[in-house]
Amino acid sequence: MARTTIRRVSRKKPTKKAVFFQKLKPVVAVVVVLLVVFAVGFHYRNGLAYYLGFKSKFSNQSASEQKRISDVRNYTLLSKYESNPAGIDVSEYQGTILWDSVHLVENEFPIQFVFVRATAGVDYVDKKFAENWVATKKMGLIRGAYHYYRPDENSKLQADLFIKNVALRKGDFPPVLDIEQMPKRQSMAELKKGIRNWLERVEQHYGVQPILYSGERFYTDFLKEDFSEYTCWIANYNFFVENLKPHWQFWQFTEKGSVYGISGFVDVNIFNGTEDELVQLTLGN
Repeated sequence: MARTTIRRVSRKKPTKKAVFFQKLKPVVAVVVVLLVVFAVGFHYRNGLAYYLGFKSKFSNQSASEQKRISDVRNYTLLSKYESNPAGIDVSEYQGTILWDSVHLVENEFPIQFVFVRATAGVDYVDKKFAENWVATKKMGLIRGAYHYYRPDENSKLQADLFIKNVALRKGDFPPVLDIEQMPKRQSMAELKKGIRNWLERVEQHYGVQPILYSGERFYTDFLKEDFSEYTCWIANYNFFVENLKPHWQFWQFTEKGSVYGISGFVDVNIFNGTEDELVQLTLGN
């Protein structure tokens, strides 16, 4: 049997320069992370100052309430659009609201309008709608009512349910259709036909074109092309989105707002216009 010779492979010793850069990599990574943290902190410096300034004031509140106060993005955006009217939207999920205390978002920014859920599907009336609807009027807030659309249910019956339960008055917003679910038992074409049926039936009854609410992605992918003539109210909670888009008449930018008089989280919205333009959008103007 032939004898096998094992050759030793000589490994080149790394140079001092290579060793230096190898040791430098973790340092560079740490510096990059610190720069990112600093940049984010500087960008949201007003919100952080707000949080730190009020932290002790709210120290006796629950952890969830303190978390709301610490949402610096809310404060940053509300500060940026301080000249734009701000508002909230509510439903039975907020429980019993102490409306006499509902004045400010994040303890600083005036609430000028409220959207109230009225109905859902073909048979559901929000348990707090009647109470919230009357209270918002007494508070002198511009109010609006919305219907949560269920894709696989009859559009005519859904429109009739809303009409039966919502009496709009001068100074109220046009009716709102909330559509954000994909259909399970029908095609997108059928869904769009149902949405059109609801919008047209409701417009015929109230004499005003409804507002269309949806998430930005859903609106862009499925609704914008066919319903671009409708005033849109867009939900986008993306942490890095900080600018109103021209076609967003209303922007729901968070579902974790803090408002005295409301237990738990509440959605917060910014109107894309002035106070006068907000009033012009209401019935009778």
